[in-house]
Amino acid sequence: MIDRYTLPEMKKIWSLENRFTTMLEVEKAIAESWADLGAIPREAADDISKKASFSAGRIEEIEKETRHDVVAFIKNVEESLGDEGRFFHYGVTSYDVVDTALSLLLTESADLIMKSLTGLMETIKGLALDHKNTLMIGRTHGVHAEPTTFGLKLLNYYTELDRDRERLEQAREFIAVGKISGAVGTHATVPIELEEKVCSRLGLSPAPTTSQILQRDRHAHYLCILGILGGTLERMALQVRLMQQTEVGEAEEGFRKGQTGSSAMPHKRNPVSSEQVCGLARILRANASAGLENQALWHERDISHSSVERVILADSSILAHYMLSTVNDIYWNLKVNKEKMLQNIDKTFGTIHSQKLLMALTKKGMERSKAYSLVQGLCFKAVEEGIHLKDLVMETPDIIDFLSEKGVQKLFDLSPVLEFAQSIFEKVGIAG
Repeated sequence: MIDRYTLPEMKKIWSLENRFTTMLEVEKAIAESWADLGAIPREAADDISKKASFSAGRIEEIEKETRHDVVAFIKNVEESLGDEGRFFHYGVTSYDVVDTALSLLLTESADLIMKSLTGLMETIKGLALDHKNTLMIGRTHGVHAEPTTFGLKLLNYYTELDRDRERLEQAREFIAVGKISGAVGTHATVPIELEEKVCSRLGLSPAPTTSQILQRDRHAHYLCILGILGGTLERMALQVRLMQQTEVGEAEEGFRKGQTGSSAMPHKRNPVSSEQVCGLARILRANASAGLENQALWHERDISHSSVERVILADSSILAHYMLSTVNDIYWNLKVNKEKMLQNIDKTFGTIHSQKLLMALTKKGMERSKAYSLVQGLCFKAVEEGIHLKDLVMETPDIIDFLSEKGVQKLFDLSPVLEFAQSIFEKVGIAG
């Protein structure tokens, strides 16, 4: 478990103590459901519910002998029950308990991740509305393309996060299942009715079919969804890194009092949190790959997936939660330099208006290929000689013959960039 990145609420979910607590919760539900069916005495189920307890230290001690953590868990709990302990873990196999408990841990983790995701979406929505009309240059291939607004850039992230939310809801639904079906999933020792009762008590749905375990496509799906979420967060963090480059300077991470950027260079303010997020996203993707490898197991089950899952399910849940919190903090404290955004728009001497000029010439009757070649040549000259494209256009008879000076002036107006900004926000369902 990646303890360094574990926030308190998530740390509690994946603690060893909580793992055994959740397993005990499943065992109690099994005993109570057996009593409902009249298969074991009600007094035994009541004793298990009231008296059953464990010691993580004692389980570890027993496991050194058994080399089986669930058997060690059962033996330790039986020590707290006395004679009624014979009805503890009655009729079930280890993974009836382990996988059902794991589903509870994963759904609880998904709920916590969802809460953080919703918080990040609210932060991005507020920032997008604040900067709906903040003009900046749009870039394709890292090169100036046409103007956009910072708000529209953020809105793009918001809609992607919303898709992440939908995917996470689906992943939670697929993993919110229990399995009380016996050693190979036949229900030979545990009736289907028992499984239904146990899952109902725990707030899970019974899996339609199982082997000894829940099939690992469910867990692989959960991990893949977290990997995709990590990709979204990496994209958002990478953008901050790009905007914080000295030559760009359009936005930067907040820099706290007492923070340092370099042991050698006192002037440094580095996008360290964004870089961290970009790095951690690689772990989420790698874990998703490991989850996919866990799908194919021998016959009704082997344990090749088990050791892997003890790392990747906790770590991916922890990292996704931590990364959401970190990206939320980055954007909440983001320093936006509107003036630099405007300055950068002018860095390419008006060539960013080339498409509007091309469209105007073709609309007026000039052959498109000729218009393209003409405009391209003027754009290259503008950049190479440091002359604004508008000034070159005004001195080009082949263009002025088609377009009036007033028409040319209009082509270099930035206001059309803002014309549909409100409509795009409304299309997403955000008013303001």
